[in-house]
Amino acid sequence: MKQNVGFADSFIRIILAIGIFLVWLDGGLTGIWGGIGILLAIIFLVTALISWCPIWSILGIRTRK
Repeated sequence: MKQNVGFADSFIRIILAIGIFLVWLDGGLTGIWGGIGILLAIIFLVTALISWCPIWSILGIRTRK
């Protein structure tokens, strides 16, 4: 598993994950949309922390130098 997520990409993913989580906590995402939002937040956070994104890998995109 070769790392393909750079610093700026990771930073954006973490900010998005925090933002989605805060909207969910505030009640802005409920029901199925809340579940989808939390799942997306978890995916963003995990891919940022391990610096590897399977979608980037499939598409051949690398934001890490």
